[in-house]
Amino acid sequence: MKKVLIVGLVLVGVSGCSFAPSYTRPDLPTASQYHEKMTEDGHWVPFKATEASQTWWKAFHDPVLDDLEHSGLVANQNLLAALARLDQGRSLAREQWANLWPTMGASATHQLTKISEHTMIFPVQNYPAFQTNQVQLDLNYELDIWGALRNAAHAADAQARASADDLATLALSTEAEIALDYESLRALDAELFETERLVSSWADNRTLTAVLVVGAEAAVPDQAQADLNWQMARQQLNELRLQRQRMEHALALLVGTNPEEFHIAPVRDELPPPLHPVPGMPSVLLERRPDVVSAEEKVKAANANIGVAKAAWFPVFNLTGYTGYGNTGYGPLLVAPNRLWSFGPTLSLPLFNGGQIAAANDLARAQWEESVANYRNTVLGAWREVEDQLAALRELEAEAEAARGASEAAQQALEQARLRFEGGLTSRFEVLQAERTAALALTGATQLRLRALASSIVLVKALGGGWSDSPDSAKSHASAGAHS
Repeated sequence: MKKVLIVGLVLVGVSGCSFAPSYTRPDLPTASQYHEKMTEDGHWVPFKATEASQTWWKAFHDPVLDDLEHSGLVANQNLLAALARLDQGRSLAREQWANLWPTMGASATHQLTKISEHTMIFPVQNYPAFQTNQVQLDLNYELDIWGALRNAAHAADAQARASADDLATLALSTEAEIALDYESLRALDAELFETERLVSSWADNRTLTAVLVVGAEAAVPDQAQADLNWQMARQQLNELRLQRQRMEHALALLVGTNPEEFHIAPVRDELPPPLHPVPGMPSVLLERRPDVVSAEEKVKAANANIGVAKAAWFPVFNLTGYTGYGNTGYGPLLVAPNRLWSFGPTLSLPLFNGGQIAAANDLARAQWEESVANYRNTVLGAWREVEDQLAALRELEAEAEAARGASEAAQQALEQARLRFEGGLTSRFEVLQAERTAALALTGATQLRLRALASSIVLVKALGGGWSDSPDSAKSHASAGAHS
């Protein structure tokens, strides 16, 4: 009983130390605001904290996009693979923490042994075979005096958290890519409707020109030009249809669906206006962007691994023992005279290993330096992405507004050409040319609006998701979506 009490006191009382350096976040040059800051003149309409935080795409008010985003979070295979990696990381962390506990096992043996007469010092003829029986419980406990086991567990915890942040990063990228591809599909729909109308007009002109050539009211070159215009319009239409099919296939992959079973019906709606999320302070990205948080967790893991490497210089203490029963006959086994036990400490100290421990310490330090550099690079890259998209969104919105004005002017010119044609003041060819100009202007305006819209979506991604009061919202949303 006294021995058991001593063991209990050792198990409870040994708290150990740690050779891991005290963690501090790596220094970074943090600006007080973004260089490409948003204006306050009313043109920029910021999100409120309660709007589109986790499901930021709902600001587009498009139920088809809502369904696609939900399907992507549930069935995207890359997300499911990342979720499996997260489960692996958490399992590894539990395994590392389990090393802090004693291990116990049970064993039972029954052996029948016959000894060779020629191996005995005094040979005995016809020496009988004998049996041995034994049952026992084994105990082993490594005293974590230098904190190696705890630091290994802390490192595994940090890696598991990094896996969760990597999952959130991938989920955010998937959400943004679905939104980008979907809006690109809608832009193609607008171009397709306009090009189909243009093909129909050029087909009518081709037919009319053929009639005029027969009546000697138009020359053969006019017929060739009409054929050329019609064929070029058809070629453009076929190319747009191919682009739309490819965009559908890309969306099918993102939502984890067979492309043969996936289709989005065309619509003739205008693209929604760009989003305008609040960028906040640059330092906020350190908490909001999951890839930045993941990079910092990897720094924490590398920091803890330094403690693991340093502890290898010091002796390892183990408490080992066993208790049980054993005999060499056919009589009762579980009786007091057959009891056996052993208990005591063991110590192992490295004396010479050819420099392995020193190399392991250098490796741990180099891995920490690498993780710090990766963290700083991730942060700087995040700030750059926000600055790029703020600048792009501002300029593209101005370009899109100008293109919209040009498209409206081209449409007015088309209406005037039609009125002149109906009044006999101009030819049908002028109307067709005005239709082509209006179609090109509308396509240009649609493309610029798509670029501005895409820039706003990428800005949401660069900010770590839709704006909310909680920096953990994107991470929890991604994990919940992948689990559902």
